[in-house]
Amino acid sequence: MKACESCSGRAEIGKYHKQVPVWRRAVGLVFVYLPIITLPFVFISAYLTYYHLILIGGRNIKPFSAFLPDRASHRYDLKNQITMDGSFKASLSQSKLYWILNCTWYCPVSVAVFEWHAYMVKIVENWWCPFAHEKKSGYSNAKIDQSFWHIYPEDRVKLNKEDLDNPIWNEEADTEAAKSSNGSAG
Repeated sequence: MKACESCSGRAEIGKYHKQVPVWRRAVGLVFVYLPIITLPFVFISAYLTYYHLILIGGRNIKPFSAFLPDRASHRYDLKNQITMDGSFKASLSQSKLYWILNCTWYCPVSVAVFEWHAYMVKIVENWWCPFAHEKKSGYSNAKIDQSFWHIYPEDRVKLNKEDLDNPIWNEEADTEAAKSSNGSAG
């Protein structure tokens, strides 16, 4: 059995955090910042994927900025940032700047770059490999007008009907589905 098969769908951290020894929490804190070293490579990979899509004719591809939260949407700024009582005198959790850098810059930018990259990789797969598998429905946030296989009539006929008519990589199928649902609703 896979570890996640027994999961409820919600990760559990808060229930157990206080039971974890301080030294393990400290090591864990270091591990959350080590990926900063990899962020430049993730940005490079994301931009290479972005330009791949542009160079093969892609248009209307969401930019990185579409995945960043608006700065005005953050609840706290340096003046009103809440902090925590530290478990020792030099604890960073007592610093407003620490929380601002984490919660306003590091976390949202990290999430945004990975979500942007995942979005584009889904577009790449929908373009080059419009073949269904059990996780493909999760690619619906990266719909395309038609796949590589759809633009060539001689290859289009080779596709399984479900792959041919999948609205994730076939705008015509999406339009037809919308028409039928509007027609049946009236």
